Amino acid sequence: MPVEFIGMIGTRDASELHGPTVSITGGSIDLAYVRKFAKVHEDGGFDRVLVGYSSIGPDGFNVVSYVAAATERLKFLLAHRPGFVAPTLAARKLATLDHFTNGRLAVHIITGGSDAEQQRDGDWLDHDTRYRRTDEYLDIVRRVWTSEEPFDYDGEFYQLKGAFSEVKPLQQPHLPIYFGGASGAAVGVGAKHSNVYAFWGEPIAAIKQRIAEVKAAAPPGKDLRFSVSLRPILGETEAKAWEKAHYILSRINETRGKAPAIPEAVGSLRLLEFAKESEIHDKRLWTPVAAATGARGNTTALVGTPEQVAESLFDYYQAGVTTLLIRGFNPVEDAIAYGRDVIPLVRQEVQRQERQTATVA
Repeated sequence: MPVEFIGMIGTRDASELHGPTVSITGGSIDLAYVRKFAKVHEDGGFDRVLVGYSSIGPDGFNVVSYVAAATERLKFLLAHRPGFVAPTLAARKLATLDHFTNGRLAVHIITGGSDAEQQRDGDWLDHDTRYRRTDEYLDIVRRVWTSEEPFDYDGEFYQLKGAFSEVKPLQQPHLPIYFGGASGAAVGVGAKHSNVYAFWGEPIAAIKQRIAEVKAAAPPGKDLRFSVSLRPILGETEAKAWEKAHYILSRINETRGKAPAIPEAVGSLRLLEFAKESEIHDKRLWTPVAAATGARGNTTALVGTPEQVAESLFDYYQAGVTTLLIRGFNPVEDAIAYGRDVIPLVRQEVQRQERQTATVA
């Protein structure tokens, strides 16, 4: 299975280094920066870029539309939170955008792990109820994409009569669906609906266990792929990489000034548990940034030379992961380095293994 590399773009220069309130998914819009950021990923050999979602940030549909016009090959992973747009409308919006991006769109479903974040948009459902709603939402979206006839729907959250869309996705039978969620309530919904199930950067053994859990919850015979999100920190030597890592941590601690609040998201709580167990897991999975930030998002790092980081990324591939989402703490500069120094090494190793497997077969 080929390996897929995903980066992440924002609409301004932002990362944890700039303070706790400066998020890559929020803030102002710098058009020149957005174009540059996207082109860096396209020129660096990334397959896709994630356009994130938050209740205070720019609208991702418009960001993708703008960036698609500034790129040719780069694909997009649009984060989308069910519940704030009717599923019938969401299906039409996504199908339309798929045409205007010439089939370069995928959707990343994030149900939401923070009550406060949800309530900013007027959503007062509890955590598990939100996932039941997501299940219905995706049932409807996928049916709108594929149905050749109007249909009715009578669910707990949505009641439709004569639902139908003349616009279908350019990609058939539908857009690729990525899905994130670490809770028990998430697994069944994600395993049912997604093509790619996404994890944050946990140790290899934990990732293998989670892959097994999701596969066990999936419909029989379903072909599921898996993604891991990591934050590589590179250096010309291993010592310089660790020096950079400790500078990043000190800078984050300096800008934050106080201990982070305990998160609600199960994925964040899992990262914090791994951080308590050890600062370093496996060969070079480094957890202190997760501890310093309350694991708000993917905050575990791989620290080392490009060759060492590529080796660790390949370890995840061998564990069953075929999508690697990598983003840095210096977003543009790190994306350039990943494209130049890391991605080619991983692809070469994947190709070498594929040739070896084909020879044995």
